[in-house]
Amino acid sequence: MNPIPLLVASAFLGITCGVTLGEDSSPDFEITTQRKTDNVEVEVEKDKTVFTVSSPFGISQSVIKRIEEKWPDAVVLRLRLDGLESFRVSNGKVTINAAVSSNDNKQRVRVWKNSQEGSPLDSGSPYWMEIGMIGGDGQKAQRIPLKKGYFEMQLPKAIFDGNPKSLTVNWIDFYRN
Repeated sequence: MNPIPLLVASAFLGITCGVTLGEDSSPDFEITTQRKTDNVEVEVEKDKTVFTVSSPFGISQSVIKRIEEKWPDAVVLRLRLDGLESFRVSNGKVTINAAVSSNDNKQRVRVWKNSQEGSPLDSGSPYWMEIGMIGGDGQKAQRIPLKKGYFEMQLPKAIFDGNPKSLTVNWIDFYRN
């Protein structure tokens, strides 16, 4: 068997999926992105797996499909965006939504389940997740837009109940008029 077509096909799939694996990572996930310019890096750290999403356009989607038998114990998303007016992660049965206020100097995060925006979740819910803002200097950011920073959230364990095969992640940095 000639290995050249396989290498070319592998390189093409990596580009169309927009996936970059960290140095110590193995390809335990199949990741597809909505836009060619989106990129998802996967890093396996000692106690968590981190997916870092870069989305130059700021509005997009990614599907993360597990290849292994189960999800890692801790999954962290880092969204390299200037704002986060809309965030959604779904396992096909449950959807967690979030938004980070960008119209004042105080960070205000709203998190809700499914389409129940009028019933926000609190830290007592198994679906609650903290959303942190990290500036380009690596320090906690206080204002939006973030400049070369990211939003970080550890996905709640409840989203992995039933060991779903994949997660769909959607984001909007700022709504456009």
